[in-house]
Amino acid sequence: MKVVHVAVGVITRGDNIFITLRQDHLHQGGKWEFPGGKVEEGESVQEALARELLEEVGIDVLASEPVIVITHDYGDKVVKLDVHRVCEFSGEPHGKEGQSSRWVELNALNADDFPEANVPIIDALQA
Repeated sequence: MKVVHVAVGVITRGDNIFITLRQDHLHQGGKWEFPGGKVEEGESVQEALARELLEEVGIDVLASEPVIVITHDYGDKVVKLDVHRVCEFSGEPHGKEGQSSRWVELNALNADDFPEANVPIIDALQA
């Protein structure tokens, strides 16, 4: 089975994290997520992260640091999440593609509201 490599951005402002709601027609639709997207062939994770966050939430990444890499098998697809904390950015994040979005306190993140593959991200952030 093909592995989908995804660059994931945990956008932070103090103790708050920016999350977006997956649209209903997408895989794991209706759940909250950390924004990001597929790493294209020939693209570094940092390049994919910068491109995806500009496209999805309208920010320019100025600084990020790796958090965790997760491989998760959903049965119908396998994802490799390359997760980076985005600690410096320009612009104000918002749902550029019509998706709902919000800032939440780190300790208020509820794993039940996220796709299963995101649970280790939340655990790592709250550790």
